[in-house]
Amino acid sequence: MKDNYDLVVIGGGPGGYEAAIRAGQLGMSVACIEKRVYKGEPALGGTCLNVGCIPSKALLDSSHRYEATKHDLGEHGISTGDVAIDIEQMIARKEGIVKQLTGGVAALLKGNGVDWLQGWGTLVDGTGTDKKVKFTALEDESETTITAKNVILAAGSVPIEIPVAKTDGDRIVDSTGALDFTEVPKRLGVIGAGVIGLELGSVWRRLGAEVVVYEALPSFLAAADKDISKEAGKMLKKQGLDIRVDTKVTNAEVQGDQVVVTSESNGESSEESFDKLIVCVGRRAYSEKLLGEDSGITLTERGLIDVNDQCKTNLDGVYAIGDLVRGPMLAHKAMEEGMMAVERIHGEKPQVNYDTIINVIYTHPEIAWVGLTEQEAEEAGYEVKTGSFNLAANGRALAQSEAQGSIKVVADAKTDRLLGMHAISAGAGDIVHQGMIAMEFVSSIEDLQLMTFAHPTISEAVHEAALSADGRAIHAIQRKKRKK
Repeated sequence: MKDNYDLVVIGGGPGGYEAAIRAGQLGMSVACIEKRVYKGEPALGGTCLNVGCIPSKALLDSSHRYEATKHDLGEHGISTGDVAIDIEQMIARKEGIVKQLTGGVAALLKGNGVDWLQGWGTLVDGTGTDKKVKFTALEDESETTITAKNVILAAGSVPIEIPVAKTDGDRIVDSTGALDFTEVPKRLGVIGAGVIGLELGSVWRRLGAEVVVYEALPSFLAAADKDISKEAGKMLKKQGLDIRVDTKVTNAEVQGDQVVVTSESNGESSEESFDKLIVCVGRRAYSEKLLGEDSGITLTERGLIDVNDQCKTNLDGVYAIGDLVRGPMLAHKAMEEGMMAVERIHGEKPQVNYDTIINVIYTHPEIAWVGLTEQEAEEAGYEVKTGSFNLAANGRALAQSEAQGSIKVVADAKTDRLLGMHAISAGAGDIVHQGMIAMEFVSSIEDLQLMTFAHPTISEAVHEAALSADGRAIHAIQRKKRKK
């Protein structure tokens, strides 16, 4: 550890470590401070790699394979004997993936000349030419003051706790605890029908749990396009998720080996018992020990760090990214913000296009979207035209038993410009990138119509959806629009 750097990054999650690596590539002297300890060892990768994106996807894949083997192979003529799931092995596989990726990040930092400082980082004073950062070591809690020409704050976020359902790490858990169940609960309650709730609920439902999902909002997946959220709700309920919208949990209490949950809906109160309860009602910015009293940083009314469109704070040379600032709490957003901040420090002029940030929910089928929903486009004053295509008419989807879901495009009827793409399908998280790329290049619906999509692929549904916007879909019967 040196006492002076060109850049100090506080936080070793996706946004922080990518920023540190890019800075190292550009020849800066860099320190990345990360205090996380996972399974007894210091760990890089933040929430995403350790207890979020990656481990949850590992469990989603394992549980999907189990369910498919148990229920879906018969139609292919494949017979199996009794199918069992070894939860211990499933969790061990997940842990192996986490260890491989976090170890890989450590190697990348080292390979790019970045000093990984294991401990806490506090911006003590960001007003001068040389910013002062207090480093508190994990090993012995010793404190050292480091100076840096530039600082990037990338401390991430933590699960929101609610008073009516306080976690105990056993019966009532947050999203982290839900990744380490040692057995399948017979009955599982989930508070929050957002991304995390639907994904974790799906994992344990597939493995045999009876799952009830409580959602306080009156509508399901309010952020998604209404057509897609309606379709998703039907599919997930058919899969066995008991999703109860407009239902508020008012109390959760452990009684013996059960969690008794009290909820209210339509003015009526009811009680139910569960073996486990997952609380996943959102996340909040993590700022513990991040800012000293005289740091000089300006916060928003919501307690986030106030930044401009380039993630610059009110202090020269100090940037904040990811879950600490405005916008969606997504790892890929944090990554690009970190890269942008570093390159701006280096004198370049990159810009993140916040209009093309993709959202993905990794249920099966996946739910993904980019850009404006039909409702948002109308509210923004556009004359809207839409096109959609059902995967039941897609040859590749049928051939691989994935013929459920649809692709939808939203466009400006006057200019033909693509405004958004929405998908619920196998691999929707990958397919919707076609919409993101098209939007980045300001493509029109006609551009998508004129492209040649390989046959047979699920991506052909994107082509058909674009054709559908003008009543031209080939593999769907469309009513002719009446001439005015």
